[in-house]
This record gives sequence, structure tokens and C-alpha cells, in this order.
Amino acid sequence: MGSEQSGSPAKALFCGNIEKSGFWPFPEIDNSESETLGMVLESVDRLLENREDDYREWDKRGEQPADFIQSLRDLGFFGLIVPEEYGGIGLSNSAYSRVLQQSSRYDSSVTLTIGAHSSIGMKGLLMFGTDAQKKKYLPELGSGAMIAAFCLTEPGSGSDAASIRTNAARNPDGSWVLNGEKIWITNGGIADFFTVFARTDGMAGKLSAFIVERNMPGVGTGKKEDKLGIRASSTTSVSFSDVQVPAANLLGEEGKGFRIAMSILNNGRTGLGGGAVGGMKTCIALATKQASERQQFGQSIAEFGLIKKKIAQMAVDCFAAESAVWMVGHYIDTGSTDYSVEAAISKVFASEAMFRAANETLQIAAGSGYMKELPYERILRDSRIMTIFEGTSEILRLFIALSGLKCPASVLEGLQSATNEIFDHPIKGFGLLTEYAGRKITQLTSLGQDRIVAAVPDSLRDNALIYEKYTLELARMSDVLLRRHGKNIAEKQYALQRVADVAIDLFVGLSVLSRVSSMDVDDSEEYGNAVAIAQLFSQQAKRRMNRSLREMLKNEDEVEKSLADFIVRSEGYPWDVR
Repeated sequence: MGSEQSGSPAKALFCGNIEKSGFWPFPEIDNSESETLGMVLESVDRLLENREDDYREWDKRGEQPADFIQSLRDLGFFGLIVPEEYGGIGLSNSAYSRVLQQSSRYDSSVTLTIGAHSSIGMKGLLMFGTDAQKKKYLPELGSGAMIAAFCLTEPGSGSDAASIRTNAARNPDGSWVLNGEKIWITNGGIADFFTVFARTDGMAGKLSAFIVERNMPGVGTGKKEDKLGIRASSTTSVSFSDVQVPAANLLGEEGKGFRIAMSILNNGRTGLGGGAVGGMKTCIALATKQASERQQFGQSIAEFGLIKKKIAQMAVDCFAAESAVWMVGHYIDTGSTDYSVEAAISKVFASEAMFRAANETLQIAAGSGYMKELPYERILRDSRIMTIFEGTSEILRLFIALSGLKCPASVLEGLQSATNEIFDHPIKGFGLLTEYAGRKITQLTSLGQDRIVAAVPDSLRDNALIYEKYTLELARMSDVLLRRHGKNIAEKQYALQRVADVAIDLFVGLSVLSRVSSMDVDDSEEYGNAVAIAQLFSQQAKRRMNRSLREMLKNEDEVEKSLADFIVRSEGYPWDVR
């Protein structure tokens, strides 16, 4: 699947560098895996197509029937990423994401049942489990005899994993006593295998991860949650009351639970991204069919300019999301150890694009879209969770920005070190300053940048120049913000959001550019419109990046914050007309 890369292409952007080998050539599925993937996709279609009445009924009831869950087991859908040596299918991350894309074309709740099991529920076992743990659990997880769930969120502890209160006290024999409660656990009501995160040395202590089985005394689940969307998937609370957990069920190292949790979420985000892409493809199919068939003023609404605009934008967003998700899957599959920012970018972009697509598709359907007998309103409800779970868009934007800013921050630390060294070791100090100056010259001009214009067809050269230019602009602005705010940068959420938005547009846009550049150049409409998508995305991204960079220095942030403070103090809107 293309070339390997070891660093983080997204983080490099903050230092003004486009690491071309991180984007080119665009990855493809391995021939050795394509046949297996094709058979799995056919199985997905056979099981899920022509069941719209079922999905509507399951959504209404708020659960999937037991015989359907058994069908998922029978077809091996719980063993998609379980290695073949343990009885699974052993798909790569990219191929697995492609399967969830296919299932999401039919129903998001089905995808969530499969995805919560594989993407996060048992992913910790695959990534950090011992040989003995894998040998014990993976065969049953792969067959679906055990279904997995991921237990991190607690009352009062959503995005703030550091505030977890569930605790595990060590017994003299090395086993643990687990107490606490987790909420909003996907697959909570049907799972037999829980990856649980708890404090292991008091309330101020570090997190550790544990494998907990449903049949352990003291494990309980709450009532089924009555949700806005993804209603047919199982979501419950899971409680632990003096649960005796064997010492052998510690997952990874004691005290490394936070790193394990974040690694699982990062690794699993291509599954969610694939689901978003599949949902968008269904939205596009529904929207184009509705627009072609619906007549207004003597013609189909597909002829109206504002409808064309909606459909074109959905196609641009879908192509871009698919490109970014596929790129991140490639990083994981080729052994990259640093893809957290890229994974976060793909999740933010794909989830937000999916919600826009669902909203526009319902808008094109107009009044019909509001009716429950048609799928539009369910798709809209199902898509709303995507910008919330597995990391909200707000939290992930802060993560993207702060992680990316470490690169230019390290350069500034080098400058501070050089300044201090001048007084004690003049030759060494001036050497460091010279190195810093050289790096800044490279960063602030195109000199030394890994140019990408030679990697694209002539039709996309101007678009490539946009990404080269704004990569340098991101580096300049990162430098300005770090000099201005220093360690206080973590508190400047408005600025961090703008930095993240520029980075998102750069990474996604470069993924699109790579994908189109890797296509065979021909006279087909498909190729010509792929080029058009790359051109449209780059121009839209340019306008967004311009605005974000401009507002870094001139904005109304303080006025907005002051207004928000007043509204909070007022506990509502105080300007009723009397």
C-alpha cells in the first residue's frame, strides 16, 4: 500500500514542511488482501440490502433482534480484524475501514455494533495484550461468542479522562478489586468482554486498563438508553461492585492506562471515518435520486442551481473525507508510530462532513425528508453523534493544534537555549543561533521545502502551490502565536481552533491532491471530475485558511467571550420584547 513513513506528516506542516513521502504515492489496497475484502463486502451487501423496513422497525424499538446479531456472528463480522491464527479474517486497518463504509451505506446502528466491538472494544487486547491474553480471548471475540465494549466515560468524566473515579485496589495476591460505574457504553447490554479503565493507586493516581468479563460477580449493566439516533445499537451503563479481577487481566503496564486509551481511540478512528464516508455515499445516492425525480415548476429540481450546489459540495466532501481516512489507514498499516494528529483530523473532517451531507439530503427531500417512513430523518439523527463520541470536534481541534505546535515550539526552545549559551559558551551558542536561523529561512520561504508541484499533473499545479504557500503561512503564524503567548497558548482556544482548521484543510487537501495525482490521466468524465473536485476543494480551503489566518491577528474574540460571560451570568437570554 504505497511507501512507508515514520514521522507525522501533519505535525511537519506546523514547521512549514510538506513531507512528500507521507502523501505520495496515494496508497492502494494490497493485492493479497483485495480478494478477501471483496468477499467480505459481498457478504455485507447480501445481509444488509433491502432491509429498510427492518432498520426503521429496529430504530423504533431501540434494539437489534438476537437473530440478526447471530447473523453478524455467522458471517464473521466480529472477527474482521482478529488475526487468522486466532480464527479471524485478519483485515488490515484500511480494509476494515472499507467494510464499515459498506455497512454504513445501509444502517449506522449495524456499523456501530460491529465497530464498537472491533475499533475500540477489543483493540486494546490486540495492541497491548500478552500472548496468553490473546490466546484466551481472541478466538471467542473473533467468533462473536464474546462481544466487546470499551469502558472509559463516566458521569462527570467525558472528554476529561483525567477525572475518572472508577478505582482498582490491589489485593495481596496481585489481583484487583474494581469499583465504579461507566456510562454510555456502546454494546453495553450485549457485551461479555469489557476493556475498563480505572485508577490503581488512589483518587490522585494514574489510570490502568483491565480486561473484565460479564460473568465476574459484581458486573452489572443498566437500562437501555433512549437515544436521539443510532437507537438500534445497544447503549447502557456498566457498573462494577467489588469485582475481583485476576492479576492476569491487567492490560498493558500498570499506570499506563491513559496512553492505552488514547492509542486505542487513535487507532480506531479510521473505522468511524469509514462509517462517515459510507453514510455520505448513501446521502449522495438518495439526494441525486430525489432531485432527478422530484418535479417543480415543470422541471426536475436537479436542474436548479442551488440544488446542484448542494450535490456538488456533498461529492467534494465525500471524496475529501475518503482520501484522508484512507491515508490514515495506510499510516497505521505500514507501521507508523505517530499518526494521532492525522487520525484526529480525519475524524473531525469526516464526521462534520457526514452531518452536513445528512442535513442537505433531508433539505433536498423537503417535506418528505421529515417523515419517518423515509430514511432521511433517521440518517440525520444517526449522524449527529459523530461529532461527539470518540472525541468531540472541539477537544480534537485543541489536540490537533497543541500537538502540532510542539514542532515550532521546539525550535523556539532551541533559540532560548542558544541565547543562554552565548554568555557561557560563545562558539557553541552562536552555532545554535546559526542553525536556528537556517531553519527559519527554510521555514519562511520555499527554499528547502519538499516541493510537491512536480508530483501533480499540470492541471493541478496551481492547486499544489496553494498548499505549499499555506503550509509556510501556518508555520509563520505558529511562530507568532508561540512568541506572543508562550506557555499560555493552551488557554487560547480561539487561536488554537483557527490553527487546527488550517492544519485540517492542509492535510485533507494534500490527501485529495495525492489521490487525484495517482489516477491515470485520461479523457473520461470520471477523471475530469476528480480533477474538478481537487480544484474545488483547494479553492474552498484557500478561502477558509485565509480567513483563519487573518482572524489570528484581527478578531472579535474578546467581545464574544464577554457576551458569553454575561449570558451565563444571566442564565439565559435577557432581552425579551415586552
